[in-house]
Amino acid sequence: MEEQKTTTVTGTFACTNCGADLTYKPGSTHLNCTYCGTDNHIPEIKEVIKEFDFHQYIEDHQEDIHTHSIHVVNCGSCGATTSLEPNVTGASCAYCASPLVADQVHKESIIEPKSLLPFKLNKEEALAAFKKWVDQLWFAPNKLKKATLNFDHFKGVYIPYWTFDANTFSKYVGQRGDYYYVTESYTTTENGKTVSKTRQVRRTRWSYASGDVDHFFDDVLTVATKSLSQQHIYQLEPWDLENLIPFDKKYLSGFITEKYQVDLEDGFSIAKGKMGQKIEDMVRLQIGGDTQRILSVESDYRQIKFKHLLLPVYVSAYRFNNKLFRFLVNGRTGEVQGERPWSWIKISLAVLTGITIAGILYFISQS
Repeated sequence: MEEQKTTTVTGTFACTNCGADLTYKPGSTHLNCTYCGTDNHIPEIKEVIKEFDFHQYIEDHQEDIHTHSIHVVNCGSCGATTSLEPNVTGASCAYCASPLVADQVHKESIIEPKSLLPFKLNKEEALAAFKKWVDQLWFAPNKLKKATLNFDHFKGVYIPYWTFDANTFSKYVGQRGDYYYVTESYTTTENGKTVSKTRQVRRTRWSYASGDVDHFFDDVLTVATKSLSQQHIYQLEPWDLENLIPFDKKYLSGFITEKYQVDLEDGFSIAKGKMGQKIEDMVRLQIGGDTQRILSVESDYRQIKFKHLLLPVYVSAYRFNNKLFRFLVNGRTGEVQGERPWSWIKISLAVLTGITIAGILYFISQS
């Protein structure tokens, strides 16, 4: 069967009033014209968000997979591949703040996402959440707080993700541990004399356990970028995936879109790790007792489905003392995560202040 692919080209959209380029207005279903202020409605796409058969796609690519072409540029510092409009003459990488070479923009074809969550917060709202988070950081450098007001360091990026569904059937072998207590005698020294005492000591009685657990996993989310801290990007969860809409490139207008760096098979390997942890928790619950040992678990993953989607994140890349720090804001909820620098001057002053106060209190107490 011949593989069916449809290629579309993303680009700017023209205002119906004045013809100027439009950008998506977060929290709405409109493209906004920054030149004349006109809101241009985005028609609703009424279709079911399709999920694809994982094994069928891996084995023979016979699914109806659509691709689209985007203008991208590769960052020479961190390796991120992000979208950049061909008419842009100067820009910096959203992930590391390094200058991008605009004349190296080229077209690439990628698996088209089938769904996305549009930005709900605009840049000002995200910056407010970001500034509140920074203001609450103890011993943060003043330069960091000033940088949060710089729009050049704060960019909206659609991050690529995969989701996976699977029916799992797992057989396990393990041991159940039940606590019991025995009385133990011991000697100790009290007031220079040796005395005998008793105490309760916990022991564990182990018994054989085996069985099976079944579970259906729905929309296990794995991030498909390597450009951001995995710890921090996952801490932006939860995402309101129930509000996913069919993919429409109009929602990308005015924002950066990153090309996925984690392919489909690697994405599923990550998802299996997340599923495996849940399966282990279920096994421990079924074994019961006070503690458990899991000797082996064999899991069969069936009816695996996947979809490619984009989720909205505001990214701020900031350099302090030649070290890169990144801050992320969930473009739907305002959740903030990130790395933070420390001001050793502030820490030193705080320590000196503490020592001074302690010295004064000691002097007063001696007086």
